[in-house]
Amino acid sequence: MANFVVQTSTKKGYKLDLQTGLFINNEFVAGAETIDVVNPAYGETICAVQAADKEQVDQAVDAAHKAFYGGWKEAAPQTRQKLMLKLADLMERDAEELAQIETLDNGKGISMSRNVDVPASISTIRYYAGYCDKIHGKVIDTPGSLSYTRHEAIGVVGCIIPWNFPLLMLAWKLGPALCTGNAIIVKSSELTPLSAIKIAALAKEAGFPPGVLNIITGYGPKAGDALARHTKVGKIAFTGSTLTGRHIMKAAAESNLKKVTLELGGKSPSIVFEDADLDQAIKWTHHGIYFNHGQCCCAGSRIYVQESIYDKFIAKFKEYAENTRVGDPEDETTFQGPQVSQTQYDRIMSYIETGKAEGATVFTGGERQGDKGYFIQPTVFTDVKQDMKIMQEEIFGPVVAIAKFKNLDDVIEKAHDTTYGLAASIHTTNVKTAIQVSNKLEAGTVWVNQHNVLHPETPFGGFRQSGFGRENGEYALENYLQVKCVKINIGADL
Repeated sequence: MANFVVQTSTKKGYKLDLQTGLFINNEFVAGAETIDVVNPAYGETICAVQAADKEQVDQAVDAAHKAFYGGWKEAAPQTRQKLMLKLADLMERDAEELAQIETLDNGKGISMSRNVDVPASISTIRYYAGYCDKIHGKVIDTPGSLSYTRHEAIGVVGCIIPWNFPLLMLAWKLGPALCTGNAIIVKSSELTPLSAIKIAALAKEAGFPPGVLNIITGYGPKAGDALARHTKVGKIAFTGSTLTGRHIMKAAAESNLKKVTLELGGKSPSIVFEDADLDQAIKWTHHGIYFNHGQCCCAGSRIYVQESIYDKFIAKFKEYAENTRVGDPEDETTFQGPQVSQTQYDRIMSYIETGKAEGATVFTGGERQGDKGYFIQPTVFTDVKQDMKIMQEEIFGPVVAIAKFKNLDDVIEKAHDTTYGLAASIHTTNVKTAIQVSNKLEAGTVWVNQHNVLHPETPFGGFRQSGFGRENGEYALENYLQVKCVKINIGADL
């Protein structure tokens, strides 16, 4: 049997044994090709991982199909629960290793990996383990019949996860998919596959039966498209760009009309009213855009400030932005690390140049940070107009545009002036304003006096072109279940 383990060390000397194979039917196997995984802080290759094409996708789906109908479908809820809790325990045991892997191939600060992504991922698995034995239908009072519903697993589920939160997005998919009794194929991003492959090894150690969980890496047009089109796959869960989401829907429609949930892009507004606690508003709007290097679908990339406090706000926000700790992701004091890839770096810089060309003012930042890796200065645009590209399109980087508003009606109109509806935040000390604006905003999540605060217990997802379906909380379960109605004649005459 081939050995796909690569030994490496971080720059600070943390030793890692990286698994690089495809995980199919509880074995690490070769793919059709290999993909280099690059450390974005230095632009250096970490290792090469095996990559799937249609043939390996077929193998993974067949393994999942066999597992589901070969016993997993009938497994007791307590069996699923025990395995999920064991997986969470193993993740906790190897928490530091997972954090180091996440920082190595994604570039996020080690403090964020260690204190946010890894604990949140473990909490998500444990949260959904608690639901395993609480999924049930209803008895419905019908004349002459005993009628009841069963909530049953879909069967084989395909999950396609992004590169910005590799471990956490994996947990967001695995939690509800496993607890509802499905067999799963996960396609990780080719940019950040290493933590997902580590979870595959832990799932095998936890005792999951062969084929229940399969994790593959591959390019979207090859592996992702094959998974979305496969007729044995009953559901696709996708997190990523709106453009790719359209392709996923088309593939699902052209194949077997599989169930689809999409968590897509955003251009989330942060609204700062004149009565806001200014220091807190600056802290949270800064966190809203620069958290995870701006590589966050719900990033508050448009800040609207009531005109009476605009000048004071932008002066203090500039100071806050310029004091952002940008640098080595292995440094525990780093807040903003590099962008994930050269392609993403170039894309963000092109948006900055477009903003300048359209007449916006670079209030601070706008340049490369350092002389190696994919670092960009925290960037603030002022003098922006609603129709500018930097106000309409998702940049997915540490770039924010700040504009004025007059009153509630004015800011609601501006907030809705995009195709997206993923999230928004409101900053005010007036509870009436908070409730009024929250009710008016067309967004899946509305934060009040905070931003980018997420929990496994609360649903997350978008309106409009930010997608449909919900991640997290009880609401996510319905995405991985189908409802059957059973009607038993108990003596009714026709």
